[in-house]
Amino acid sequence: MSMTTPKIARAPLRTVRRPAASPKSAQRIFDILRAGRAVFSDRGYEAATTTEIAERLAISEATIFTYFSGKRDLCLRVIEDWYDEIITRIEAGVPRSRSLRAQFAYLVRAHLHLFLVQGTGMCALVLSEGRAKGQPLGNDLLSLQRRYTAPLMQLLARGQKSGELRHDVSLRLMRSMIYGPMEHILWEAVAAPRPIDIDAAADELIGVLWPALQAPRTELAALRRMRTKILAAAEESAA
Repeated sequence: MSMTTPKIARAPLRTVRRPAASPKSAQRIFDILRAGRAVFSDRGYEAATTTEIAERLAISEATIFTYFSGKRDLCLRVIEDWYDEIITRIEAGVPRSRSLRAQFAYLVRAHLHLFLVQGTGMCALVLSEGRAKGQPLGNDLLSLQRRYTAPLMQLLARGQKSGELRHDVSLRLMRSMIYGPMEHILWEAVAAPRPIDIDAAADELIGVLWPALQAPRTELAALRRMRTKILAAAEESAA
C-alpha cells in the first residue's frame, strides 16, 4: 500500500562550518560553492575544472584559490555543504513522536528523495567518486558519511534496546542491509532514461526491510499486549 510522502523540513542553505569570515568573504564562498555544485554535478570530479567555475562567476581562478586550496578541497567542501543541507532537513523532519517503523519509513523515503531533489548530478558524484575507496574523494568523506548515517544508527540502537529489532544482527550489518539496496535504487535513478517512481520503490523497500529487521515474534507479542489491554478494558467496563 502506498504511503504519502512525508513532508521533509526545509532548512536554509548553509555554507560549510569554518572560522567566521567577513560578510563579503562569506558571500563569495557561498557563490563559489553554488557554482562548484553546478559544475561538479554536470561534469563529475575528473572533468570539472576550477577555470569553468571561475568563468561562471566572472571572477579569476586565483580568487577561488584565495578560499580553497585546489579542486579537491573545493569539491570536498561542495559535497560537505550539500550533505549539511540534507542532514539538517532529515534531522528536522524525523517524526519522533510516532512509532519506530514510521520513523524508519521516513528516513528511507527522505534519503531517496533528498539525494535526488536537485537532480541526479550530485547523487552520481557522491556515489562514484565520493564513495569509492581509493578515489581522490572517497577516503576524505568517511567521517561525513558516518555523521549522515547517525540518525538511522540511533534509531536502530533504540529499536534493539526496546526489543523491537533483532539482536542477532549487528548495527553495522543492519546499516549495510538498508543503505545497500537504497544505493541501487539511486543508481537506477541516475542511469534510467526516464524518472523512476521513488515513492513506490521506497514502499517496496520498507515492506521488505522492516520485517527483516524486526525481532522474532515481535508482531505476535504486540497482538498479545493489545489483547491484554482489550480484556482489561472489558473487565473494567463490566465491573
